[in-house]
Amino acid sequence: MKDFLLIIRRFVPPYKKYMVLNVVFNILSAILNLFSFALIIPILNILFKIDKEEYTFMPWAFDPASWESWKELPLVLKNNFFWYVGDLIQTHGGSTTLIVLGLFLVVATFLKVSTMYLAFFTMIPIRTGVVRDIRNQINRKITQLPLGFFSEERKGDILARVSGDVNEIEASVMSSLDMLFKNPILISIYLIGMIAISWQLTLFVFILLPFAGYVMGQVGKKLKRQSLEGQQQWGGLMSQIEETLGGLRIIKAFNAEKKIQERFEKANEQFRQTITRVYRRQQMAHPMSEFLGTATIAIVLWYGGSLILSDHSPIDASTFIYYLVIFYSIINPAKDLSKAAYAIQKGVASMTRIDKILLAQTNIHDPASPKPIRLEKSICYNDVWFKYQNDYVLKGINLEIPKGKTVALVGQSGSGKSTLVDLLPRFYDVSKGSITIDGTDIRDARLYDLRALMGNVNQEAILFNDSFFNNIAFGVDNATQEQVEEAARIANAHDFIMATEHGYQTNIGDRGGKLSGGQRQRISIARAILKNPPILILDEATSALDTESERLVQEALENLMRNRTTIVIAHRLSTIRNADEICVMHEGEIVERGRHEELLALDGYYKRLCDMQSF
Repeated sequence: MKDFLLIIRRFVPPYKKYMVLNVVFNILSAILNLFSFALIIPILNILFKIDKEEYTFMPWAFDPASWESWKELPLVLKNNFFWYVGDLIQTHGGSTTLIVLGLFLVVATFLKVSTMYLAFFTMIPIRTGVVRDIRNQINRKITQLPLGFFSEERKGDILARVSGDVNEIEASVMSSLDMLFKNPILISIYLIGMIAISWQLTLFVFILLPFAGYVMGQVGKKLKRQSLEGQQQWGGLMSQIEETLGGLRIIKAFNAEKKIQERFEKANEQFRQTITRVYRRQQMAHPMSEFLGTATIAIVLWYGGSLILSDHSPIDASTFIYYLVIFYSIINPAKDLSKAAYAIQKGVASMTRIDKILLAQTNIHDPASPKPIRLEKSICYNDVWFKYQNDYVLKGINLEIPKGKTVALVGQSGSGKSTLVDLLPRFYDVSKGSITIDGTDIRDARLYDLRALMGNVNQEAILFNDSFFNNIAFGVDNATQEQVEEAARIANAHDFIMATEHGYQTNIGDRGGKLSGGQRQRISIARAILKNPPILILDEATSALDTESERLVQEALENLMRNRTTIVIAHRLSTIRNADEICVMHEGEIVERGRHEELLALDGYYKRLCDMQSF
């Protein structure tokens, strides 16, 4: 329950006005319910002619400041009510009195169900709003977290948290809010009524209830542990599906369908067994509370009956029946409360997994007093060291990139080229050393200002399931049709875009799936052209293309690189012959640097790389 209250404190405050209204309507509903039950006593007295007591009207002046006045209130109300009923019987007869009491019962019930509906009505904005807020917070956090967080997490598991775990919170925690705001109020008011009728019977009930609560609590603890395990297994299943969808071509090419099926089915069976145990334990709530409630009523019936049969009973038979009706009315709220407790345990388990995202810390921050940053002279890597975990992948890098020049990074896979480039927009921060732009450490500038200086074209063109126009204008506010078309023309993309059914408004599919590799890359280049950044990062932008596509993309890249400071990562050395400087990287260090002809003359790493490609 402590974890649940923590969730409430985190997410419910924006909806406190609805919560206050919900509490008010629940209190009114409970009070009206109590008074409608009270009509049972005179009805029973009339039907069975068991009330022989004579009542006289008690005049009464209520003083809110007087405790004695409050103490007398229940006695005066009861006395005057029975006096009125007795007077009604004498003047109009028992049959007419039953009709009047019946009308009172109908009116009281109408008011009770109306306030009950209003309580549900005010709960709906809380339930839907909190779930919306959680989803928004997760999405916001995902966009803010550094890339390093996602390299350690499975994409499918993150998707499972955003979908399955949030849905579990909605189904369990949020759907239990109305139970938790309503049922304690009902139980409290009913208990006050029971104490007012017979404190001896109510004390006896209080002795029995802790035992039932202990039994329910023990089952609930185990449910939370199993629910957390089940949600983790569900995340694993989602990861497998995501991997299967992404690698379907390879799975079929290697005839690995059966292996993938068996792996999934094994994990799916483990999830089924776990969730079966969860559901069995969850479904135990209703029969267990029903049994414990019935057993308690039987014991109370025995004890109350013994009091009535004694010579000096504090309550009469009709009042005892009213007491039993109130006590039985507590059973349903208590059962709902126990069901809510079980459901909350599942929801809290899901919240634990979601909090792994929401409470994750980022080590990439804006400085307290950011400095302006712009490129007028050069970018400098100053004795830069970097490691992801234990071993350094960059070791003492010193590199100056003058404004308007093109620097190429070459080397075998794993030599540190992409890592070196990722440090510039602060996807990661350097472990030692610094990177400066015109003498300003990039860590002293706002992330937004720093990244606004840069445009990226990667080996895999990252496109979105949207139109050509929106993909090219991505990240540029208020781009016009003419600006987008001009960028597409420079990137050699305008002609094939116009050949599609709806031109620039044509949807390109998931990740640009309706386009060829060369077309996707030219859209990516057009996006960078429209941004018009002073610094350009090209990460193996042509390595996955055929010769014809490479020619068109290379021409587009040359248009893009003109008069820009450019860092190029390339495997195809033919694409960087004209670079102002080529840096050869090996095991995290720059081992050679110079122009193409100079490096060939050195007869070192670069010469060997060129010979391997020629071969």
